[in-house]
Amino acid sequence: MSLGVGIVGLPNVGKSTLFNALTRAQNAEAANYPFCTIEPNKATVPVPDSRLDTLAAIAKPGKVIHATVDFIDIAGLVRGASTGEGLGNKFLATIREADAILHVVRCFEDDNVVHVEDGVDPLRDIGIIETELVLADMQSLEKRIDRIDRQARADKDLRKEAEAMTALMAHLNGGAPARSFPRADSDPILPTLAELQLLTDKPVIYCANVGEDAIAAATGAVGVVRSHAASVGADIVVISARMESELVGMSDGERADFLVSFGLSESGLDQTIRMAYHTLGLASFFTAGPDEVRAWTFHRGWSAPQAAGVIHSDFERGFIRAEVITFDDYARLGGEAPCRAAGLLRTEGKEYNVRDGDVMHFLFSV
Repeated sequence: MSLGVGIVGLPNVGKSTLFNALTRAQNAEAANYPFCTIEPNKATVPVPDSRLDTLAAIAKPGKVIHATVDFIDIAGLVRGASTGEGLGNKFLATIREADAILHVVRCFEDDNVVHVEDGVDPLRDIGIIETELVLADMQSLEKRIDRIDRQARADKDLRKEAEAMTALMAHLNGGAPARSFPRADSDPILPTLAELQLLTDKPVIYCANVGEDAIAAATGAVGVVRSHAASVGADIVVISARMESELVGMSDGERADFLVSFGLSESGLDQTIRMAYHTLGLASFFTAGPDEVRAWTFHRGWSAPQAAGVIHSDFERGFIRAEVITFDDYARLGGEAPCRAAGLLRTEGKEYNVRDGDVMHFLFSV
């Protein structure tokens, strides 16, 4: 399982530079003019997880496989994107296919890199993008409301859905994103939201792109983005896309020394990938053996059979039970055999909710 994160923002904010660094290769063209990225670029990147190194040192497998997240580099949006400006309709359709949004905000000054809005102003730039996304959602919702209203005249069961959509339209019309619209588990609008894939209903991470000299800054432009993120309950990561691009091709030792010189313990990319994984509501369980050590992606709250289905549908269909060891116990005692001997290997049934870091073995019959 690998879900997608769309990288959005105004032109020339550093999206393609960030994407190039994410993929560890120059797979997206980065240039000093708007719309240098026309076709969306997609890359599947591994989720950094030091626990895999620990498991591999114990199991000594033939290979190690990380969990992954897909990142999609989407060309810059501009004012009027919701009505087609700057190829907006095409780019918005690409965002609709993503599961979450990484909103890159320019927080660096550079006279050599043009700004389409003539100057760095993070809050204004965020407002432009979010307004276009809200307007696009209102267009999608308006079409649905027109159709449901006609059907609701003859089908009273649709009236509650029509009322909920009208309330959502008013919510959007006030400038608020769909993700902040209150809803309950039994809300009649839930199927509609799932079908429409509204842009502003997707979780968002703000990525403050700074210059190398401001990577540790917490005030100024970064402070503005941080305050906005906090006000809407979103996550934020501070990154220097240019600095991260310089890390491409460095050895592990060189990378570590380079980061230390800036007072950092890990790259902003690693933070971004891990945060995207968390924002998508994902976690990892592990399998470990002589053939491979692997991180498997599942949604938090999934039952053992659902998690087993990630490996193969037969595992879920014929699930009998799961043998589970916590990562901490596996690492502390040095493997499955000593954990089993110490009584730390548990047998769990269909009702068990898998936890991040579980080392698992599934028994099934089909």
